[in-house]
This record gives sequence, structure tokens and C-alpha cells, in this order.
Amino acid sequence: NPHLEKMREDILYHFALGTGTHDFPVLFGDVKFVCVGGSPSRMKAFITYIAEELGLGSPGCDYPNICAGTDRYAMYKVGPVLSVSHGMGIPSISIMLHELIKLLYHAKCSNITIIRIGTSGGIGLEPGSVVITKQSVDATFKPQFEQVILGKTVLRSTNLDEQLAKELMQCSKEIGQFNTVIGNTMCTLDFYEGQGRLDGAICLYNEEEKLQYLKEAYDSGVRNIEMESSVFAAMCNLSGVKGK
Repeated sequence: NPHLEKMREDILYHFALGTGTHDFPVLFGDVKFVCVGGSPSRMKAFITYIAEELGLGSPGCDYPNICAGTDRYAMYKVGPVLSVSHGMGIPSISIMLHELIKLLYHAKCSNITIIRIGTSGGIGLEPGSVVITKQSVDATFKPQFEQVILGKTVLRSTNLDEQLAKELMQCSKEIGQFNTVIGNTMCTLDFYEGQGRLDGAICLYNEEEKLQYLKEAYDSGVRNIEMESSVFAAMCNLSGVKGK
């Protein structure tokens, strides 16, 4: 964003961080990997796990929330890994990504990989399977993210890094603990009707119609459903950041 250069100070409001109050290159300049997920507690558990795996932490070590000045998001860091919560749904992760990408820019980070991890609803898979997203598709199975900007509808690509998908699949084969597939991830605007559930407060379709829709999704290459992947893919593409 060229407008950032004209700003005396950039305040990342929802992170409770700012270029006038924090030294971004010192705090985050060594970051190479960012893992994001919905829940603050899960992202803290993740950074504790990754610290142990990388041999960068001691048993029982606590990791402070870098965004403790706000209750919107939580952020944890160990070595070159940043772990950030994004809440639930496209609007929430979109706000987080705007500020995260600016944080990485101000910190002068390079060659960054961002990976979204989290639960999702599988289609045609055994529970506990891992889906590596090839591309995010909307509820009509199109690989696009639709956003209205200044009253105009803008369509953005939601393809994700193909080489990174292959590398993650190879990691899964080496670990050998999870059934892992590469497939399309359907991103919806809602947890209930948007995903064909029958147990929401409102439901104007029947089980047969639901199952037909899920079959169409599967036939189009969809293997799981969640609510954040489309804007995640679009913003990674626009920012030139490798994402998955």
C-alpha cells in the first residue's frame, strides 16, 4: 500500500501495536513462518508445541501474549515462528491479515510462509484427516473471493502455492500419522445454512437437498469446508506472500 509511506505512524489497532511505540525489526525481524488459527488458546498451545519441537524452549516455559493490550487477537512468538489467532469468519481474519502483513512489512521480513491451521468439516474423508488446500472455492465451487470495494464488486484469485502443498504432503508422508489429501477447500459465509447443516435456527431445505449439494461439492474437488480460506488466499496472493 503506497499510502503507508506517507504515514508518520502506523497503528495496528487490533494488535495493540504501533510503529511509534514498538521496534518492529527488533521484535519480528527474524520471523520466517507464521501460523494462524481461530482460537487464542489453540495458538498458544501451538507455540508451546513448536518451541519444544524446535528445541527453543524449556519444559513448562510460558509464552507471553504479544497482543495483551487488546482482547481481539492473540500473538505468540518463538524463534522464527509467529503464532496468531484470527477469530471466526472472513471479516475477522481479514482484519487480522491486514495488520499482520503490515507488521511483517514494517519488520522488514522476507521469504515469509503463512499457514492457516484449524478444524474444518470434511467431505468424503475419515474424521481426523488433514486437508492441504489446493485452492479455496466459494459456495458455488468457483476459485474466487468476491469483495465490494467503493461500491464495486471485485473478484480476486484464491489459488494457493502449489509447491508448498507438495512439500507439506511430503512432510505428512514422512510423519506417517495422519491421512492427508490435497483438495479444494470451500469457504462459506456461515456455519449453518452456508454449510448445509440441518440444525440451525433457520433451515428451508431438506436432508436430500443437503446431501445432493455436498455430493456436487465433492465431485467438484472440494474435500473440506470452513469460513476463512478465501480471503486468506486472496490476501496472500496480493501481498506476494507464500500461503497455504
